[in-house]
Amino acid sequence: MAATSLSASKEYNEIETTLNRITSHKGVQGIVIATHEGTVIRSTLDNIQTQQISTLVTALAAKGKGVVRDLDPEDDLTFLRVRSKKHEIMVAETKSYLLIVIQNPHENF
Repeated sequence: MAATSLSASKEYNEIETTLNRITSHKGVQGIVIATHEGTVIRSTLDNIQTQQISTLVTALAAKGKGVVRDLDPEDDLTFLRVRSKKHEIMVAETKSYLLIVIQNPHENF
């Protein structure tokens, strides 16, 4: 059982390191990690923003996944990027969760 605890601790540290690395990029405003159903696993945003982004972006990712599958049943969505005048939303999809990064596209350059 100690090995499981050590493994979970190592995984948590890797996640924290990755979140810190992503957050340190210029323009990044926040990160949300959520399940495909929209349940929040981790977030760097306040509760209201987290819930709004988690709910809306998971629905958008599900729609995008459906479109990709409709076009080619053997294909799958792995990454989604949406850019507006004020924000850029990037979604990396895995089997277990969605990694959602919100950034200001004007601060990248």
